[in-house]
Amino acid sequence: MAVKRRDVRESAFILSFEMLFRDDSIDEIFEAAKMIDDIVLTDDVRALVSGIMEKQNELDAMISKYSRNRAIVRIPRINVAVLRLAIYEALYDEKVPVNVAISEAVKLTEKYAQDADVSFVNGVLGAFSRELGKENA
Repeated sequence: MAVKRRDVRESAFILSFEMLFRDDSIDEIFEAAKMIDDIVLTDDVRALVSGIMEKQNELDAMISKYSRNRAIVRIPRINVAVLRLAIYEALYDEKVPVNVAISEAVKLTEKYAQDADVSFVNGVLGAFSRELGKENA
């Protein structure tokens, strides 16, 4: 059975979020994930998490740029994880349109975070999207 992109995205989000709390290597995180039934651990998930970790500094700089009122260290980790995922997909995954990356990020935020976080994530990604649209115009 084929794994849905939404399941790949959600598993990558969970693993990326987990990495914000642990000093374990990415391989140790993947190994631990094998024990968790709710996490899909496919090559696509591994590639997405690895890509996010590889581009982490760049993604964090973009989050800081579009989150004008909050430094990255003041943003709840759950928001950082979802923002990294969305911006990574929008910039580096040609199969994921920017609006889909944003929509899916908002859905993840609605599922895992607080109501105020949804507005924050949507605002940051909206600013990111508007500027990205200007650059591509």
